Amino acid sequence: MIVFRKRLLVWIVKAYIKKWRSRMFFFFILGLIFFFLLLGMSKFIIPRIPIGQKETIGMVGSYNLNTLPPSILHEISHGLTYVSSDWSITPSVSKDWKIEDNGKTYVFNLRSDIKFSDGKNINSRDINYNFSDAKVERPNKNTIVFKLKESFSPFLVTVSRPVFKKGFIGVGNYKITDVKLNGNFVESITLVSAKDRYNTKTYQFYPSVDALKLSFLMGEISKAEGLQDVNYKNVSFKDFPNVNIKKNINYSQLVTIFYNTKDPVLSDKKIRNGLAYAVPDKFSYGVRNNNPYPPFSWAYSEQYMREQDLTHAKLLLDAANSATQSSFLNLQIKTLTKYKNTANDIIKLWEKIGIKSKIEIVDSVPSNFQVFIGDFYLPMDPDQYMLWHSNQDNNITNYENKRIDKLLEDGRKTTDMDTRKKIYSDFQKYLLDDSPATFLYFPYEYEISRK
Repeated sequence: MIVFRKRLLVWIVKAYIKKWRSRMFFFFILGLIFFFLLLGMSKFIIPRIPIGQKETIGMVGSYNLNTLPPSILHEISHGLTYVSSDWSITPSVSKDWKIEDNGKTYVFNLRSDIKFSDGKNINSRDINYNFSDAKVERPNKNTIVFKLKESFSPFLVTVSRPVFKKGFIGVGNYKITDVKLNGNFVESITLVSAKDRYNTKTYQFYPSVDALKLSFLMGEISKAEGLQDVNYKNVSFKDFPNVNIKKNINYSQLVTIFYNTKDPVLSDKKIRNGLAYAVPDKFSYGVRNNNPYPPFSWAYSEQYMREQDLTHAKLLLDAANSATQSSFLNLQIKTLTKYKNTANDIIKLWEKIGIKSKIEIVDSVPSNFQVFIGDFYLPMDPDQYMLWHSNQDNNITNYENKRIDKLLEDGRKTTDMDTRKKIYSDFQKYLLDDSPATFLYFPYEYEISRK
């Protein structure tokens, strides 16, 4: 019975194949053709499948459309020039330039192979930096000329700022697709890749670090940038297996002890130098730097390194006239909240050389202080005229030195690189000798993201 059923099944299959074999052969050949056709076209089809990358990045700060962080602006567009890692200047939107009239005239020739994100070629009339103290000429569509009232050698760094035409249209890898405002302030801004419309980034801004960290924990953002630490209350992001942590160094911000040079005690530079020699050679909060410039800058002078020397610090204090008034000096330190731990470390070291100190937490740079621990922004040019020249409002230390004033004046007027190197080498030498401030470190910053 079983043998009969097997034979019946074989007979039915043979009969089916005999009846439909021509059609089966046709569809088999058609399937092979379709398979190889699909295989050949896959390199054109697959890239069009909408599989993109979407990031939501959180940052702390209050910004309007005119003050967006440079990291975002440089994704949307580029400047006439580009500042390299060693602060040297290279072409970007411009292909070359000429400096004329003793540094008062800058002529830029634009590249012809760059387009705005709307597909239109770059044109000199679309470039507008809105400089109040410069006359702008556009002799043709590929040339733009800036005529300054006075020589200003950092100008090549100034025009590294991204260029935009009306509507925030740039020449970068991304373009703006959406902006959400709260009054005049940006709540979020969404960028889309100029090459892949499915690749987007949304930057969300928060009023505080705690709000940013909580948003990450709640899953509202995929990445948080610019964090001073990786802890939230009693929780450490290091304990989360699905979180990546990246440690960066913020070389645009230099944490510094500022001294009021008009203070009855700190007007004596022996006191200031004594305090500087007590500062440690390492900090756990960042990379030690006792110079007003980062070590990779062309202006940096390694010969003016200063190491901790408590014995020498005590000798300087003993030699100071102010130190004879009391067996202990009492200093009032004002500091930002984020540098409270740094201030505590400094206090402990100053106690070893006979200095007693008290800390007061402030929200911003105080108008009146004896010692202030804060930071300052480092432009990508060695010109620090605004911070140390005696006639500048931003000279918070009230520092006055005619030699320093002259070096700063000459440094921003001279375009010859070798001359500028010599000027800023001398500037570092005399500034560190006077010590209106003690430079501490470039702070670590952390970026956390989901795996």
